This record gives sequence, structure tokens and C-alpha cells, in this order.
Amino acid sequence: MSDAKEKTYRIQGLTCANCAALFEKNVKELEGVQDARVNFGAAKIMVQGGVSIEDIEKAGAFDHLRIRDEKDQRVVHIPFWKQKENVKVYLSAILLVLSWFMGKQYGEEHLLPIIGYGASMIIGGYSLFLKGFKNLRRLNFDMNTLMTISILGAALIGEWGEGATVVILFAISEALERYSMNKSRKSIESLIDLAPREAYIRRGLDEILMDVEDIRVGDLMIVKPGQKIAMDGMVIKGKSTINQAAITGESIPVEKNIDHEVFAGTLNGEGLLEVKVTKRVEDTTLAKIIHLVEEAQAEKAPSQAFVDQFAKYYTPAIIVLALLIAIVPPLLWSGNWIQWIYLELAVLVVGCPCALVVSTPVAIVTAIGNAAKNGVLIKGGVHLEAAGALKAIAFDKTGTLTKGIPVVTSIVTYQGKEEEIIRIAAAMEKGSQHPLASAIIKKAEEKGLNDHAVSVEDFQSITGKGIQGKVNNEIYYVGSPHLFEGVHTNIMNEVKETVTRMQGEGKTVILVGSEKEILAIIAIADEIRESSKEVIGKLHEMGIEKTIMLTGDNPIIAASIGKEVGVSHVKADLMPEDKLKVIKELQSTYQGVAMVGDGVNDAPALAAASVGVAMGGAGTDTALETADIALMSDDLLKLPYTIQLSRKALKIIKQNITFSLAIKAIALLLVIPGWLTLWIAIFADMGATLLVMLNSFRLIKIKTG
Repeated sequence: MSDAKEKTYRIQGLTCANCAALFEKNVKELEGVQDARVNFGAAKIMVQGGVSIEDIEKAGAFDHLRIRDEKDQRVVHIPFWKQKENVKVYLSAILLVLSWFMGKQYGEEHLLPIIGYGASMIIGGYSLFLKGFKNLRRLNFDMNTLMTISILGAALIGEWGEGATVVILFAISEALERYSMNKSRKSIESLIDLAPREAYIRRGLDEILMDVEDIRVGDLMIVKPGQKIAMDGMVIKGKSTINQAAITGESIPVEKNIDHEVFAGTLNGEGLLEVKVTKRVEDTTLAKIIHLVEEAQAEKAPSQAFVDQFAKYYTPAIIVLALLIAIVPPLLWSGNWIQWIYLELAVLVVGCPCALVVSTPVAIVTAIGNAAKNGVLIKGGVHLEAAGALKAIAFDKTGTLTKGIPVVTSIVTYQGKEEEIIRIAAAMEKGSQHPLASAIIKKAEEKGLNDHAVSVEDFQSITGKGIQGKVNNEIYYVGSPHLFEGVHTNIMNEVKETVTRMQGEGKTVILVGSEKEILAIIAIADEIRESSKEVIGKLHEMGIEKTIMLTGDNPIIAASIGKEVGVSHVKADLMPEDKLKVIKELQSTYQGVAMVGDGVNDAPALAAASVGVAMGGAGTDTALETADIALMSDDLLKLPYTIQLSRKALKIIKQNITFSLAIKAIALLLVIPGWLTLWIAIFADMGATLLVMLNSFRLIKIKTG
């Protein structure tokens, strides 16, 4: 294992998958480079070893690639019509048209149109010929080699006009490919542009406008109304609403007060905020999202691996077929050599694997980018495809189907006033560590009850049952029904019936009483998310065969919540290892199984599932690192959207592969009656590429909700 440092660079102008492979090969051959990997989707290269940017640029000079440091996130946009490669196409097209008119006037065999066609071919195909000749010397038969042989072959047999036309149409095809690839990367570029590069920092009494690179953890950032937030941090002063759509995909702004977390790239509303910076610019949630999405685009999906493998055999097969077409008919059936060589050249043009090579990566880059803009982080093409093939989905209960925050749902009083009972219970619960204590304290706050005025003496925690304490010289108990069975030998039937009914509704029951009598019953429940029932219903409509809720809660509460949200099965009283066992059992029955949780608990189950989906990934490093898919907000409605996007992406990838092969197959069949021309060949190649691109862009239109 080498200890050489690995550095990442951004590539400007990388739009061709074959060129990416050649560029990677060239960089690997540079002196001092031990390894290099090109991420075509994200237009980045990882280089291991000591090498300068200038040397890397020389390795990409064949395709006019420009290299810049990864931290330099400025995206240089040159209007499509002004790009240098396209200017050459305009000039070449003008010469082609002029030559055509001269051919009509003086005849196709005249020197003037031939010179014009030749000039058009050289100007429009100069870079193509350079690549083609280099590849020919190395016996590397890619699309540039095939096109070079075809165009020069057309000139040699006197088809100057068709040769020049093929050059221009191929150049147009490449221009469209550049435009399409750049468009599919726009979603990531828009993420990069989200966070401002400067922020106001207060140091001492001064407010300084600083570059984000110079801002340190602990600095005080001033965020004015209407400004974008430049860094992740914690609000220490002020109140406002923040539009977090860029990070979480939430359409409704979120209220932020003191001690609330804010993220870089989000938009401040009307309030003035003072924010303590908690992360450096390279560690912000937005930076992690960008990094993970770019890494995801480098991962090859199973369909892409198939296409790459297929292309290895496809191109040599086309070359062999073309040679047979040129040689066999003239030798065996005394065919016209010029006619069959012409058909051979047309077959080579048809055989260019452009459309096939881009059929998968463009769809994957577009889908993953669209998901990121909508608050869903899909960490690779393999997970994108797996999500589209899901048949069963398991949900953790707490924090996933429910909000994970216990609240008081109802109070039944038997003796005394409700407000006084709640005040006493809240005062006693302040000394408790039980998770349900917060629900009672919060209820007292909502009612505006001053529990601070209540003095609790001789406080004692009764393990597993509840608490007791003395208020105004009288002993009170707050706890489970089991606690009161020990305190009161006879509990009223009315109380027992109410407790049984509430537990059957999935609520946790807390009793409040004195040594003499039971004063009240407090029902507490973990609130179900408003969207849970809708999401489960949508998943069943989409054809998910089984939805199952996994929880450590008791079976009565679990069954009640499961029935309310509509899952098909419920498993209760589970430890983390039990959840893992359930996932493995599901996988033996169903091919595709997802586990949806919070990304912190149930890590084994998330890892074992075909797709691990983490809820609320924003600001949660564990969720971003462990999950295959992270829903950046706590919005469960993102799950049906993700499955829909994945299925659509799978469908489009299959369509793209079918389109690209079918169009070429139809064009090749035209060889039999001798109808295939260079014009038809290049239009078939360009048409297939354009069709694949446009089809992939349909993924941009898929929205949440």
C-alpha cells in the first residue's frame, strides 16, 4: 500500500465517457503518478502521487480539458454558442454549404468544391483526426478511430461531400453530448453555488466581511434578514425563520431560536441572527452532501457495468463485421469494391458506441442530482437501482413512523383539580430521569402552571415503577399501575377499566396519587407523524408487498400504532439483534428489502438491508455515513418519491440501452439491400445519442409530493 498523498482536482470540459477513460490512462502514465481515477459524473480526478496541475492539463490537452483545485468551486460558464469547439463547427458548416453550391455550379469533380470540402473536413474534424490517428497507432479502436477511418475512407473513394457532412454531423452530435452532460451536472453545480463565499464575523467590537476559508470554529457570524447562511452553526441570539429547502427539501420555512442548529446554504427570513460557527467550511452539511453526491456519481450501477462490459466486445465485433462487408461480397460474388467499401465505412459510423456508452451515466447523474435538490441523498447508482427493486420495507417505530417525542394525550381526574395535580406531578418529575417525565413537564408549561413554587421533599425513585416525594407534608406517587398495586391494595374498577382501555389505544399510562387515593390518570403517547399513514398507503399502492414495523415497545402499544398507520405486519419487544434477524428473514423471502430508521440506532439492521434509509440526515454525521439513502429532513413522504425516482431511472436506463442498440440494428439491416449511406449512418448515431440524452432528462421533472 503506497503512502503517496492523494489529491482531487476538478475537470472543466469533460463530457465524453471515452475521453474520460483516455484522460485517466494518460494521467497514470505521468512521471510521479502512482494511480489516478476519473469520476466522470462529477467531472473530477483523484491523483495519487506528486504532479502539477499543468502536467495533468497536458494529459488532457487532446480534449482541451482544464484542471483546477477541488477547493476552487467556481463554475466557469461559457455560453454554449461561444464555446471554442462549436465555433469550429460553424466555420466548417459555412465551408460545406459554399462547397455544395460550387459543386452544383462547377460539378462535384471540380477542384474548387473538393478543396472546400477538404477544408471543411480539416477544420471540423481536426481534433477528431488527432485522437483517431493516435488511437490507430495504439490499435485502440474507439469511436474517434472509427469515425477517422470512415471520413478519410470516404474522401479516398471520392465521396468528399458526404465525408465533410459526416464530420459536421459528428461535431454537432458531440456538441449536443457536451451540452447534455453539462445540463445533467447542473444540479450539483447549483448546490455548490448555494452557500455564499463570504460572511460577516464579529471579532471584538468589529464586524468583518471574511472569506469562508478564513472563518474558524467558534467565530460569531452575523446573519442579516434575507441573507444566505454561509456556515453551519448554533443560534446564540435572535429569532427567525429559515428556508432549509436546499438541504432538507422542506418547502415550509422552519423557526429557529437560541440553541437551534442552522446549515450553510439555507436562507434567513426576517430576523437578525447571531450564530456561533460549529464547523469549518469543508465540514459543513452542504459540503458533505456535495462530496457524497459526487462520490455517488462515480459508483457504477449494475446496468452501467453491463454496458461497459458489452462495449468491450461490441466495438471489435463492429470492426470485424465492417471488414467482412468490404471484402466478402467483392471476392465471392464479384461485387463492386467501391460500393462495398462505402458500405463498410457507413457500418463503422453506425458502430460508434456513443449512445450506448452514455445511456446509463447520464440517467444516473441526472437522477442522483435531482434527488439531492429535493432533500434525498442517494449514495451511488447501485443504491439507486436497488431502491427501484424493493418489495418489502421495514420501519423503526420511534422517530420514524412516530415523532419520537412523548406527549400527554389525555388526563382523567378522580380527586382534586387537574391543574394542581399536573403542577405537583411536574414538580416531582423534574427530579426524574425517565423519558416520559419531559411530557408531563411540557404539559405543565403549556398550561402556564408554575411548578417551581412546589417544594418536593424526600424525593425517591422507585426503579422500574415510578417516583415518590413529599409535598406540603403529604406523600405523593407518580408512576405505573404496578406501583399503585403495591401502594393501594384495592384499585377502583373504574380506574382499572380506564387503564386497560388507554393501554389498548397504544398509550403509556401514568397514575398520580397519594397514600390514600388515586388522584388522576395521565395518558402519554409518542405522536404518530401526520404523514405516516399516507406514506404507508402510497407504498402499498406502488406495489410494495410488505410493510413491517419493528419496535422495542410492548405488543399492545405496537399493535395499536401499527393498525393506525396501516403497516401490514408488526414485530414488538425487539432488541437491535432481533431487528437484524427479522431483516435477514425478510431477505430470504423478498429480493429487495429496505430498513428505514434514524441512522443512529439499529445500525446492524440498516447495514444488512438491501437499502438502508436514514431519516433526518441533515446535521447527523452518522446518518450521512452509514445509510445508503438519507432523507435529509424528517419528512417520510420523501420515501415514495425516492422509490418512484429509482423505478423511473431503471426504466429509462433500460429504454436507453434498447433505443441505442435498436436504432443501430435497424441501420445495419439497411446493408442487406445496400441502402445504408454515410448520411443515414451518422444520423442514426446522432439520433440515438440525442434520444438517450432527452430521455434521461425526463428524470429532472420528477418531484416530491
